[in-house]
Amino acid sequence: MNSTEPTDPLDMVRREIEETVPDELDVSRVTFEGPQVVVYTRNPRQFARRDDLVRKLASRLRKRITVRPEAGTQADRAEAEATIRELIPDGAGITNLRFYPTTGEVLIEAEKPGLVIGRRASTLREITQEVGWTPEVLRTPPMESTTVDNVRNFLLQERDERRGFLERVGSEIHSDPDADPEYVRLTTLGCCREVGRASFLLSTSNTRILVDCGDKPGAEGEVPYLQLPEANPIPDLDAVVLTHAHLDHSALLPILFKYGYDGPVFTTQPTRDLMGLLQLDYLDVAAKEGRTPPYDSAMVREELKHTIAVDYGDVTDIAPDVKLTFHNAGHILGSAVTHLHVGDGFHNVVFSGDVHYTDTRLFNGAENDFPRVETLVMESTYGRRDDYQTDQEDSERKLIERITETYENGGTVVIPAFAVGRSQELMLVLEEAMREDRLPTMPVYLDGMIREATAIHTAYPEFLRDGLRDRILHEDENPFLADQFQQVDGGHEMREDIAAGDPCVILSTSGMVTGGPIMSWLKLLGGDPENTLMFVGYQAQGTLGRRIQSGRREIPFSDRGSQERELTLRLNVDSVSGFSGHADRNGLEDFVRTMNPRPEEVLCVHGDESSTDQLSSGLYQELGLRTKAPRNTETYRFD
Repeated sequence: MNSTEPTDPLDMVRREIEETVPDELDVSRVTFEGPQVVVYTRNPRQFARRDDLVRKLASRLRKRITVRPEAGTQADRAEAEATIRELIPDGAGITNLRFYPTTGEVLIEAEKPGLVIGRRASTLREITQEVGWTPEVLRTPPMESTTVDNVRNFLLQERDERRGFLERVGSEIHSDPDADPEYVRLTTLGCCREVGRASFLLSTSNTRILVDCGDKPGAEGEVPYLQLPEANPIPDLDAVVLTHAHLDHSALLPILFKYGYDGPVFTTQPTRDLMGLLQLDYLDVAAKEGRTPPYDSAMVREELKHTIAVDYGDVTDIAPDVKLTFHNAGHILGSAVTHLHVGDGFHNVVFSGDVHYTDTRLFNGAENDFPRVETLVMESTYGRRDDYQTDQEDSERKLIERITETYENGGTVVIPAFAVGRSQELMLVLEEAMREDRLPTMPVYLDGMIREATAIHTAYPEFLRDGLRDRILHEDENPFLADQFQQVDGGHEMREDIAAGDPCVILSTSGMVTGGPIMSWLKLLGGDPENTLMFVGYQAQGTLGRRIQSGRREIPFSDRGSQERELTLRLNVDSVSGFSGHADRNGLEDFVRTMNPRPEEVLCVHGDESSTDQLSSGLYQELGLRTKAPRNTETYRFD
């Protein structure tokens, strides 16, 4: 190498940009912000007219490029706002415009962001050409969401501090690795031969990345083995990756910041919002039950401030020797199959996270097409040989029949449901059945965080199935706004009125009956044999839901801090499979069988001991793959 050539990564990027950009286009500053390169210019309007130039730069540098105007080169804010409103079609439904002079950005919130963007981003380019500001577009949720508003407002308030954080992270991501990777090691910090406390540490000779950090449902105190030497010191972790927002994957992530972690959390945008909602509720439930939570809300805010949102399919640098790509997992909103590319093709690891292989009413089935895969870390929740779920159509028919029978007998159906995923799936089934007169029209009460989680779904319709996405974008067709859905917001008195009233359906958290408002419904409705308790989701070992599902009718009960006692359940208890967000045994096998390319080795995790052992054995016998069912605290080396 010529001694005059730059060796600093930012200098090298700057040199490449200067060589590519024509002389008449001034580049005043180049910086890293997280995984992207930001180019500041005094000629933003001319850059906007050369949209091919940004694509050329991105292709040459193999990085995401954002162009921003140097301060003082943009139009006056009042003039810019008038021009922007004139350029954007009236039907876009602009709800907010915010200008950020330090970065030259204008944030445009609109009900129909597609009209703001224009065909092939033509309107965005026109905005920059006319006013010099760089537009960023957000969708206004069709349903008001306190969580989405709070997260967006918080991140906007922290914008300047986040910019400093992103520049620091960007410098670390794009620095030269100390050496080419000599190995990849995977340490199991939880989630092996059990469901819950998902947490894995991926290490190379340069980098340590934590994937997920969750709790274990129904097992207080069983947390990821973060004390292992491989995971310490926690402040020295290079990155955290979150596959999805369910608490068995995300609940304990804020504790990392309590212990001094100050790095990035890579996840999808809806997962970022949902994890904040679920973690704050996690703290609230702990306080109501008299338990000391492991962190406070300040740590949740710190975590949110450190998130970097990544879209499906975007190849993103997250460390000097690791690239990340998220793919749809079909499990819940924003859930991701996570592909980690180590070194220059040295090794590729895929974490399935939680997957649903086939299409559901909410989501397309999980994606399993990758450039390369050597190792797959595969969930095994329904991995036993006989874990076959009922066909979705049959499951819906059975659910509607049971609700109808209970209704005709004058009873109420109570469904313990996860706020995220299963509740929205059930809402779609019930709305359609009532609209088509296959089910008597009756109130469907939403208790807990279900309505708020549903509003977050409507904020990200691009993550949903095409047909559902189209209905959500037309307010008069949005199924989640159907009249029968009513929020329980009057506390215990409202629950008492509902329980004493006409037959209805109640969707209530928590989905595994581990606390929350479902406990009040068991007290109010559990003694009447005309009522029905309907399980539609997975009940983990050790949870009260599993014990009830297995036949137990005398259950421990404490109401709002009162002394614990026993409650006798006399209502009908039934289960309907087919609504789970997890693939069944066939789906798990099909996910691996149809992977392109097929992995060389599979580690079966996230399932009880029989599930992981039987899936591991089945994949070995049927597909000839090297398979293992790891135990917690083991380390595997991949050369």
